[in-house]
Amino acid sequence: MKFSSSPKLLPLLLTAVCTLALCGCTSLWQRHRHQSSSVVQFLFPGKDQPFVQPRIPTLRLPLRVGVALVPSTGAQGNYRGLNDTFSEAQKTGLMRDVAAQFKALPFVQSIELVPTTYLRPGGSFENLDQLRAMLGMDVIALISYDQAQSTNDTGWSFAYWTIVGAYVVPAQKNATHTLMEAVVYDIPSRSLLFRAPGVSTVKNHATLISNESDLHADSSAGYTIAAQDLTTNLQRELDAFKVRAKEEPESVHIEHKPGYRGAGSIEGWFAALLTLLLAARQFVPRPEFFSRSR
Repeated sequence: MKFSSSPKLLPLLLTAVCTLALCGCTSLWQRHRHQSSSVVQFLFPGKDQPFVQPRIPTLRLPLRVGVALVPSTGAQGNYRGLNDTFSEAQKTGLMRDVAAQFKALPFVQSIELVPTTYLRPGGSFENLDQLRAMLGMDVIALISYDQAQSTNDTGWSFAYWTIVGAYVVPAQKNATHTLMEAVVYDIPSRSLLFRAPGVSTVKNHATLISNESDLHADSSAGYTIAAQDLTTNLQRELDAFKVRAKEEPESVHIEHKPGYRGAGSIEGWFAALLTLLLAARQFVPRPEFFSRSR
């Protein structure tokens, strides 16, 4: 009986061995993914590049501001399907959110969303000078990102000995850490005006079979949360920069372009006009005066 039933056990043994091999490969090879873009690598690409000495910036109001995403350095790691999971729709949405922060400022004349293809990897300030000449920008906000994902087995990974366990037991522990940063440069002076960060951490458990799709979803969620944090911090840094420009005039020089008076001058003219109208009311005869004179 034992000998005759052994052929029936062979398929089950082969299935168990294949499942174990699949688990072993997943645990051994599919462990991490890293994708990023770097402002430092874009602006300072090599040691042979001449040292860039920033000068005191002179901001001529109203400003023309550009918003751009730094070119990606690609995806690295040992997951299957390595690609940049930061979608084009998310990138465009982030650029629009950053542009909206600047558009609300009274001293900003225009906002330009710069296509990523206009920035060369390692283009440095020479690339920014070209964009300034082509698009007429004074200041540019460069957005970079860095995301790392990792997968670790938990104590429940022994369930992968069975096919059912690979489908239903969430024995993979995933972590996704995302960092974003917006750095705002005055192009002519090569001076960093201010920066704002955005961070997020997404942790989840997944089954062996769904792990890849769950990691992709976590990556997308990580970018979304970090982008929201970035825009919130950017508004705070913009407010702080306006205060610093007033209180520390030696650090930032402010000039007005011909014909531009600024929000303060407009408010002054409005206040003077309102005072004049109130004074004129004192000399307008009241209706009671005409009724009594009859």
